[in-house]
Amino acid sequence: MKAPLRIMRPDDANVAGNVHGGTVLKMIEEAGAIISTRHCNSQNGERCVAALARVERTDFLSPMCIGEVAHVSAEITYTSKHSVEVQVHVMSENILTGTKKLTNKATLWYVPLSLKNVDKVLEVPPVVYSRQEQEEEGRKRYEAQKLERMETKWRNGDIVQPVLNPEPNTVSYSQSSLIHLVGPSDCTLHGFVHGGVTMKLMDEVAGIVAARHCKTNIVTASVDAINFHDKIRKGCVITISGRMTFTSNKSMEIEVLVDADPVVNNFVKRYRAASAFFTYVSLSPEGKSLPVPQLVPETEDEKKRFEEGKGRYLQMKAKRQGQAETQA
Repeated sequence: MKAPLRIMRPDDANVAGNVHGGTVLKMIEEAGAIISTRHCNSQNGERCVAALARVERTDFLSPMCIGEVAHVSAEITYTSKHSVEVQVHVMSENILTGTKKLTNKATLWYVPLSLKNVDKVLEVPPVVYSRQEQEEEGRKRYEAQKLERMETKWRNGDIVQPVLNPEPNTVSYSQSSLIHLVGPSDCTLHGFVHGGVTMKLMDEVAGIVAARHCKTNIVTASVDAINFHDKIRKGCVITISGRMTFTSNKSMEIEVLVDADPVVNNFVKRYRAASAFFTYVSLSPEGKSLPVPQLVPETEDEKKRFEEGKGRYLQMKAKRQGQAETQA
Protein backbone atom coordinates (compact mmCIF):
# COMPACT_ATOMS: atom_id res chain seq x y z
CA MET A 1 0.00 0.00 0.00
CA LYS A 2 1.22 3.48 -0.85
CA ALA A 3 0.06 6.45 1.23
CA PRO A 4 -0.72 9.85 -0.37
CA LEU A 5 2.35 11.99 -1.13
CA ARG A 6 3.09 14.84 1.23
CA ILE A 7 5.37 17.85 0.76
CA MET A 8 7.42 18.86 3.81
CA ARG A 9 6.56 22.35 5.08
CA PRO A 10 8.39 24.75 7.43
CA ASP A 11 6.22 23.72 10.39
CA ASP A 12 7.41 20.11 9.89
CA ALA A 13 11.07 21.03 10.47
CA ASN A 14 13.51 22.50 12.96
CA VAL A 15 15.28 25.85 12.57
CA ALA A 16 17.95 24.24 10.35
CA GLY A 17 15.34 22.93 7.89
CA ASN A 18 15.59 19.25 8.89
CA VAL A 19 12.22 17.52 9.21
CA HIS A 20 11.45 16.49 12.79
CA GLY A 21 11.79 12.78 13.48
CA GLY A 22 8.36 12.92 15.13
CA THR A 23 6.79 14.15 11.88
CA VAL A 24 8.25 11.16 10.03
CA LEU A 25 7.14 8.75 12.78
CA LYS A 26 3.60 10.12 12.57
CA MET A 27 3.48 9.52 8.80
CA ILE A 28 4.81 5.99 9.31
CA GLU A 29 2.17 5.21 11.93
CA GLU A 30 -0.68 6.57 9.78
CA ALA A 31 0.32 4.28 6.91
CA GLY A 32 0.59 1.30 9.26
CA ALA A 33 -2.80 2.01 10.84
CA ILE A 34 -4.53 2.23 7.45
CA ILE A 35 -3.18 -1.04 6.02
CA SER A 36 -3.65 -3.03 9.25
CA THR A 37 -7.21 -1.74 9.81
CA ARG A 38 -8.09 -2.63 6.21
CA HIS A 39 -6.69 -6.14 6.65
CA CYS A 40 -8.45 -6.76 9.96
CA ASN A 41 -11.79 -5.82 8.36
CA SER A 42 -11.21 -7.84 5.17
CA GLN A 43 -13.49 -10.67 6.27
CA ASN A 44 -17.07 -10.70 7.49
CA GLY A 45 -17.32 -10.34 11.22
CA GLU A 46 -17.15 -7.78 14.01
CA ARG A 47 -15.73 -4.47 12.79
CA CYS A 48 -12.55 -3.16 14.39
CA VAL A 49 -9.83 -0.53 14.34
CA ALA A 50 -6.12 -1.39 14.49
CA ALA A 51 -4.29 0.15 17.47
CA LEU A 52 -0.52 0.54 17.63
CA ALA A 53 1.13 -1.74 20.20
CA ARG A 54 4.85 -1.43 19.39
CA VAL A 55 7.35 0.11 16.99
CA GLU A 56 10.61 -1.78 16.51
CA ARG A 57 13.95 0.04 16.33
CA THR A 58 13.86 2.66 13.57
CA ASP A 59 16.97 4.23 12.04
CA PHE A 60 16.84 7.62 10.34
CA LEU A 61 19.04 6.76 7.37
CA SER A 62 19.04 10.16 5.69
CA PRO A 63 17.64 13.58 6.70
CA MET A 64 14.54 14.94 4.99
CA CYS A 65 14.33 18.66 4.32
CA ILE A 66 11.71 21.36 3.75
CA GLY A 67 10.35 21.23 0.19
CA GLU A 68 11.00 17.52 -0.32
CA VAL A 69 8.15 15.10 -0.92
CA ALA A 70 7.65 12.07 1.32
CA HIS A 71 6.65 8.74 -0.26
CA VAL A 72 5.37 6.23 2.32
CA SER A 73 4.69 2.56 1.50
CA ALA A 74 3.45 -0.17 3.85
CA GLU A 75 3.20 -3.96 3.66
CA ILE A 76 1.82 -6.61 6.04
CA THR A 77 4.57 -9.16 6.66
CA TYR A 78 3.14 -11.36 9.45
CA THR A 79 -0.06 -12.01 11.37
CA SER A 80 -0.52 -13.86 14.65
CA LYS A 81 -3.90 -14.68 16.18
CA HIS A 82 -4.27 -11.19 17.68
CA SER A 83 -1.64 -8.96 16.03
CA VAL A 84 -0.40 -7.65 12.69
CA GLU A 85 3.20 -6.87 11.73
CA VAL A 86 3.58 -4.03 9.21
CA GLN A 87 6.78 -2.91 7.50
CA VAL A 88 6.91 0.71 6.32
CA HIS A 89 9.43 2.40 4.02
CA VAL A 90 9.80 6.18 3.63
CA MET A 91 11.45 7.74 0.58
CA SER A 92 12.18 11.45 0.16
CA GLU A 93 12.09 13.08 -3.28
CA ASN A 94 13.69 16.34 -4.37
CA ILE A 95 11.06 17.50 -6.88
CA LEU A 96 13.52 19.92 -8.52
CA THR A 97 16.05 17.23 -9.45
CA GLY A 98 13.90 14.07 -9.21
CA THR A 99 16.42 12.49 -6.82
CA LYS A 100 14.95 9.95 -4.39
CA LYS A 101 16.54 8.42 -1.30
CA LEU A 102 15.48 6.01 1.42
CA THR A 103 15.11 7.87 4.71
CA ASN A 104 13.39 5.36 7.02
CA LYS A 105 12.50 1.70 7.45
CA ALA A 106 10.21 0.72 10.31
CA THR A 107 8.40 -2.33 11.67
CA LEU A 108 5.17 -1.79 13.61
CA TRP A 109 2.82 -4.12 15.49
CA TYR A 110 -0.94 -3.51 15.68
CA VAL A 111 -3.82 -5.19 17.50
CA PRO A 112 -7.47 -5.08 16.30
CA LEU A 113 -9.88 -3.54 18.82
CA SER A 114 -13.63 -3.99 18.53
CA LEU A 115 -15.65 -0.92 17.59
CA LYS A 116 -18.33 -2.05 20.06
CA ASN A 117 -15.83 -2.40 22.92
CA VAL A 118 -12.31 -0.98 22.46
CA ASP A 119 -11.07 -3.11 25.38
CA LYS A 120 -11.83 -6.26 23.39
CA VAL A 121 -9.07 -7.61 21.12
CA LEU A 122 -10.37 -9.48 18.07
CA GLU A 123 -8.79 -12.21 15.97
CA VAL A 124 -6.77 -11.26 12.88
CA PRO A 125 -7.50 -12.79 9.44
CA PRO A 126 -4.41 -14.81 8.42
CA VAL A 127 -2.16 -13.41 5.71
CA VAL A 128 -1.11 -15.53 2.74
CA TYR A 129 2.67 -16.09 2.54
CA SER A 130 4.53 -16.60 -0.71
CA ARG A 131 7.13 -18.78 1.07
CA GLN A 132 6.84 -21.07 4.11
CA GLU A 133 10.00 -19.49 5.58
CA GLN A 134 8.26 -16.11 5.80
CA GLU A 135 5.76 -17.42 8.34
CA GLU A 136 8.46 -19.03 10.49
CA GLU A 137 10.65 -15.91 10.42
CA GLY A 138 7.63 -13.77 11.33
CA ARG A 139 6.76 -16.05 14.23
CA LYS A 140 10.26 -15.64 15.64
CA ARG A 141 9.99 -11.83 15.40
CA TYR A 142 6.59 -11.99 17.08
CA GLU A 143 7.85 -14.04 20.03
CA ALA A 144 10.91 -11.79 20.46
CA GLN A 145 8.92 -8.55 20.54
CA LYS A 146 6.32 -10.07 22.89
CA LEU A 147 9.04 -10.94 25.40
CA GLU A 148 10.67 -7.51 25.15
CA ARG A 149 7.32 -5.75 25.67
CA MET A 150 6.74 -7.60 28.93
CA GLU A 151 10.26 -6.88 30.21
CA THR A 152 10.00 -3.18 29.37
CA LYS A 153 6.61 -2.80 31.03
CA TRP A 154 7.91 -4.09 34.35
CA ARG A 155 11.13 -2.07 34.45
CA ASN A 156 9.54 1.29 33.55
CA GLY A 157 7.93 2.06 36.88
CA ASP A 158 9.96 5.12 37.90
CA ILE A 159 9.24 8.78 37.16
CA VAL A 160 11.37 11.82 36.29
CA GLN A 161 11.64 14.23 39.23
CA PRO A 162 12.70 17.89 38.85
CA VAL A 163 15.92 19.08 40.55
CA LEU A 164 16.69 22.65 41.63
CA ASN A 165 19.84 24.38 40.28
CA PRO A 166 21.34 21.38 38.45
CA GLU A 167 24.90 21.47 37.14
CA PRO A 168 25.58 21.52 33.35
CA ASN A 169 26.04 18.12 31.63
CA THR A 170 24.15 16.29 34.38
CA VAL A 171 20.95 14.32 33.83
CA SER A 172 18.94 16.85 35.82
CA TYR A 173 20.22 19.80 33.77
CA SER A 174 18.66 18.68 30.48
CA GLN A 175 15.69 16.57 31.64
CA SER A 176 12.41 17.96 30.32
CA SER A 177 8.68 17.37 30.51
CA LEU A 178 5.69 18.32 28.41
CA ILE A 179 2.11 18.24 29.68
CA HIS A 180 -0.64 17.81 27.10
CA LEU A 181 -4.43 17.63 27.42
CA VAL A 182 -5.71 15.01 24.98
CA GLY A 183 -8.36 16.53 22.73
CA PRO A 184 -10.58 15.22 19.92
CA SER A 185 -8.02 16.13 17.22
CA ASP A 186 -5.47 13.80 18.87
CA CYS A 187 -7.79 10.81 18.79
CA THR A 188 -9.33 8.21 16.53
CA LEU A 189 -13.10 8.25 16.00
CA HIS A 190 -13.26 5.84 18.93
CA GLY A 191 -11.77 8.14 21.53
CA PHE A 192 -8.19 6.98 22.06
CA VAL A 193 -4.98 8.69 20.95
CA HIS A 194 -3.34 7.93 17.60
CA GLY A 195 0.02 6.23 18.15
CA GLY A 196 1.59 8.72 15.75
CA VAL A 197 0.47 11.66 17.91
CA THR A 198 2.12 10.10 20.96
CA MET A 199 5.36 9.38 19.05
CA LYS A 200 5.52 12.96 17.75
CA LEU A 201 5.22 14.34 21.29
CA MET A 202 7.86 11.89 22.53
CA ASP A 203 10.27 13.00 19.81
CA GLU A 204 9.60 16.65 20.70
CA VAL A 205 10.59 16.10 24.33
CA ALA A 206 13.64 14.01 23.40
CA GLY A 207 14.75 16.79 21.04
CA ILE A 208 14.46 19.39 23.82
CA VAL A 209 16.60 17.22 26.13
CA ALA A 210 19.26 16.79 23.42
CA ALA A 211 19.31 20.50 22.54
CA ARG A 212 19.61 21.53 26.19
CA HIS A 213 22.50 19.14 26.69
CA CYS A 214 24.65 20.11 23.69
CA LYS A 215 23.21 23.54 22.71
CA THR A 216 23.53 22.91 18.96
CA ASN A 217 21.28 21.82 16.11
CA ILE A 218 20.24 18.22 16.76
CA VAL A 219 18.50 15.53 14.71
CA THR A 220 16.96 12.15 15.49
CA ALA A 221 19.36 9.36 14.53
CA SER A 222 17.30 6.37 15.64
CA VAL A 223 14.49 5.26 17.91
CA ASP A 224 14.77 2.07 19.90
CA ALA A 225 11.61 0.02 20.27
CA ILE A 226 8.60 2.13 21.34
CA ASN A 227 6.25 0.13 23.54
CA PHE A 228 2.63 1.18 24.00
CA HIS A 229 1.62 -0.35 27.31
CA ASP A 230 -1.94 0.96 27.47
CA LYS A 231 -4.40 3.09 25.51
CA ILE A 232 -4.67 6.83 26.18
CA ARG A 233 -8.24 8.09 26.08
CA LYS A 234 -9.69 11.46 25.14
CA GLY A 235 -9.72 13.84 28.11
CA CYS A 236 -6.59 12.41 29.76
CA VAL A 237 -3.73 14.68 30.75
CA ILE A 238 -0.47 13.10 29.58
CA THR A 239 2.99 13.91 30.87
CA ILE A 240 5.84 13.16 28.47
CA SER A 241 9.16 13.14 30.34
CA GLY A 242 12.64 12.80 28.88
CA ARG A 243 16.06 12.30 30.46
CA MET A 244 19.55 11.69 29.14
CA THR A 245 20.78 8.17 29.91
CA PHE A 246 24.01 7.81 27.92
CA THR A 247 26.42 9.70 25.66
CA SER A 248 29.04 8.35 23.30
CA ASN A 249 31.51 10.62 21.50
CA LYS A 250 28.92 11.69 18.92
CA SER A 251 25.50 10.50 20.07
CA MET A 252 23.05 10.89 22.94
CA GLU A 253 20.53 8.34 24.23
CA ILE A 254 17.38 9.78 25.78
CA GLU A 255 14.74 7.80 27.64
CA VAL A 256 11.18 9.07 27.14
CA LEU A 257 8.29 8.05 29.40
CA VAL A 258 4.61 8.79 28.80
CA ASP A 259 2.23 8.80 31.78
CA ALA A 260 -1.52 9.28 31.44
CA ASP A 261 -3.75 10.78 34.12
CA PRO A 262 -7.52 10.29 33.58
CA VAL A 263 -8.45 13.49 35.45
CA VAL A 264 -12.19 13.08 34.82
CA ASN A 265 -12.24 9.51 36.18
CA ASN A 266 -11.59 9.11 39.91
CA PHE A 267 -11.59 5.31 39.61
CA VAL A 268 -8.53 5.08 37.31
CA LYS A 269 -5.10 6.05 38.64
CA ARG A 270 -2.23 7.58 36.68
CA TYR A 271 -0.51 4.90 34.58
CA ARG A 272 2.48 4.35 32.28
CA ALA A 273 1.19 4.47 28.69
CA ALA A 274 4.37 4.30 26.58
CA SER A 275 8.17 4.29 26.77
CA ALA A 276 11.15 4.37 24.41
CA PHE A 277 14.80 5.32 23.90
CA PHE A 278 15.67 7.96 21.29
CA THR A 279 19.17 8.55 19.92
CA TYR A 280 20.18 12.03 18.73
CA VAL A 281 23.28 13.47 17.10
CA SER A 282 24.66 17.01 17.23
CA LEU A 283 25.21 18.85 13.94
CA SER A 284 27.22 21.89 12.88
CA PRO A 285 25.59 24.65 10.74
CA GLU A 286 27.07 22.79 7.72
CA GLY A 287 25.29 19.56 8.74
CA LYS A 288 28.39 17.70 9.94
CA SER A 289 28.33 15.66 13.15
CA LEU A 290 29.89 17.26 16.22
CA PRO A 291 31.32 15.80 19.44
CA VAL A 292 28.77 15.58 22.26
CA PRO A 293 29.44 16.90 25.79
CA GLN A 294 29.87 13.85 28.01
CA LEU A 295 27.05 13.13 30.43
CA VAL A 296 27.93 13.24 34.14
CA PRO A 297 25.75 10.71 36.02
CA GLU A 298 25.46 11.57 39.72
CA THR A 299 23.15 9.12 41.50
CA GLU A 300 23.44 5.34 41.60
CA ASP A 301 20.33 5.03 39.41
CA GLU A 302 21.81 7.40 36.84
CA LYS A 303 25.08 5.45 36.81
CA LYS A 304 23.15 2.21 36.34
CA ARG A 305 21.12 3.67 33.45
CA PHE A 306 24.35 4.99 31.90
CA GLU A 307 25.90 1.49 31.90
CA GLU A 308 22.71 -0.01 30.47
CA GLY A 309 22.74 2.63 27.73
CA LYS A 310 26.39 1.91 27.02
CA GLY A 311 25.51 -1.77 26.63
CA ARG A 312 22.77 -0.95 24.10
CA TYR A 313 25.15 1.34 22.21
CA LEU A 314 27.93 -1.26 21.99
CA GLN A 315 25.46 -3.99 21.03
CA MET A 316 24.06 -1.90 18.16
CA LYS A 317 27.56 -0.84 17.07
CA ALA A 318 28.66 -4.51 16.90
CA LYS A 319 25.50 -5.38 14.96
CA ARG A 320 26.14 -2.65 12.38
CA GLN A 321 29.77 -3.74 11.99
CA GLY A 322 28.64 -7.34 11.47
CA GLN A 323 26.14 -6.27 8.80
CA ALA A 324 28.81 -4.19 7.04
CA GLU A 325 31.22 -7.15 7.00
CA THR A 326 28.50 -9.46 5.65
CA GLN A 327 27.65 -7.03 2.83
CA ALA A 328 31.34 -6.61 2.01
